Amino acid sequence: MSNNLSIKGKGIAPSITLEINAKAKSMRDSGLDVLDFGVGEPDFITPENIRNEAIEAINKGLTKYTPASGILELKKAICKKFKNDNNLLYNPSNIIVSNGAKHSIYNALMAIINPGDEVIIGVPYWVSYPELVRLTDGVPIYIYTREENNFKFSVDDLERVKTKKTKAIILNSPNNPTGAVYNEEELKGIADWAINNNVFVISDEIYEKLIYDDAKHISIASFNDNIKKISIIINGMSKAYAMTGWRIGYTAADDEIIKVMSNIQSHTTSNPNSISQYASVEALEGNQDSIEYMRKHFEHRRNTLYNGINEIGGLSCKLPEGSFYIMVNFSDLAGKTFQGMKINNSVDFANLLLEYANVAVVPGEAFGIDRYVRFSYATSIENIEKGIKRIKTTIEG
Repeated sequence: MSNNLSIKGKGIAPSITLEINAKAKSMRDSGLDVLDFGVGEPDFITPENIRNEAIEAINKGLTKYTPASGILELKKAICKKFKNDNNLLYNPSNIIVSNGAKHSIYNALMAIINPGDEVIIGVPYWVSYPELVRLTDGVPIYIYTREENNFKFSVDDLERVKTKKTKAIILNSPNNPTGAVYNEEELKGIADWAINNNVFVISDEIYEKLIYDDAKHISIASFNDNIKKISIIINGMSKAYAMTGWRIGYTAADDEIIKVMSNIQSHTTSNPNSISQYASVEALEGNQDSIEYMRKHFEHRRNTLYNGINEIGGLSCKLPEGSFYIMVNFSDLAGKTFQGMKINNSVDFANLLLEYANVAVVPGEAFGIDRYVRFSYATSIENIEKGIKRIKTTIEG
């Protein structure tokens, strides 16, 4: 049968984390206390005002089809958010609401990519970027960033990989998996390069509210009309409002791009969940105190995990400026044997932590970088402290 299946479909790689996740679940089912540092979602419940708005929408019968690109009330709320938070002026015609930010990125790529077009992606990358590019008949082109540069690519890096087929770059700030945040000078350089080379910028800003210390989120589209016209801004409700399961993402872009995205969406998924859309209006326009509450907790957890990891022999990490992830460098342990297991790569190290420390992390190979593992600190302080102790015992004895 395999010869009759889609060549493109068969070429899409499965998630490399599935084996680790399946093993962790099996261990939990057997009664073991497995600490999960792999999860990519806030561990907080969706704020009460948002939940109540969803219940009210159900009781009002707002459970029918909506316009395929989203309800006008939500588009207006998104426009207001961009004006207040990012100094960006958009009209509802510049907005499309989709089934999560991942769906937004897919629609954006579908709208701009022709077969063979190249899309530049920084490494380490969010696991779905390369596969989304391939699904839309594009070609992912990688820039391998360095830890000493906080895993950020530069204009010189872009210039080195540019070809006549370069169609877009994907910018993710604050970044998953590194927590890196691009500053104003770096973003202006990238913006000027994109304008001069007529290259689209798909800017994934889903973690913009989760930022720490002196870092500041700046949307690349906010510098001038030239970069705004070629920028496709991706955001959503999942991270800032603990609404991962509600599946609402949104895109802001030139109205020509949005029209193509809307046409595509109308034939693939139609409208996003109606109840989630009405709840998202309340999320954006209602009380925002929950964001700062969650952000402060994430910051405390980040500091605890960062300090704890750097006290374990052979491990190190940079202090992330945003999101809720830390990339942990285990290069000094590569080639060594612990608990009878030789560490050749990130999957080996993740398996070591899972089997002997009962700690689940994501292998760096999933992000294109194999001497690191990703820890999420979207878990309790108690779990973080317990996990650090377990890892230290596993590695140092």
